[in-house]
Amino acid sequence: QVRLRESGGGSVQTGGSLRLSCGASESTYGTHCMGWFRQVAGKEREGVATIASDGTTNYADSVKDRFTISRDNAKNTLYLQMNNLKPEDTAMYYCVADRVVDGVCFYEWAIATLYRYWGQGTQVTVSS
Repeated sequence: QVRLRESGGGSVQTGGSLRLSCGASESTYGTHCMGWFRQVAGKEREGVATIASDGTTNYADSVKDRFTISRDNAKNTLYLQMNNLKPEDTAMYYCVADRVVDGVCFYEWAIATLYRYWGQGTQVTVSS
């Protein structure tokens, strides 16, 4: 069972940047799809981005061209670089993972229930 721990959240103004990190308790290279979800209180969890072991990525339309997901397999760490942040990006951000064949992410990658492993979350607040 993979344990995940996020860090890097905080408060920024509109247009600012943050980088989230997620450390995994074991190697996920070649075995796990990794990603980020976010949730606003009272709303459903929203898929933000995923990355496969070969580096193939998926992004929500709302964050394309602003957010970049990456992974450092040697460090067992996942990142989310968030630029040009907007107030609507305010949410709790969760690191997720699940074991998949050859580390290829799910076709329907934005479905939260597909991922068994979740971090505790890190809050991102963007003020206008």
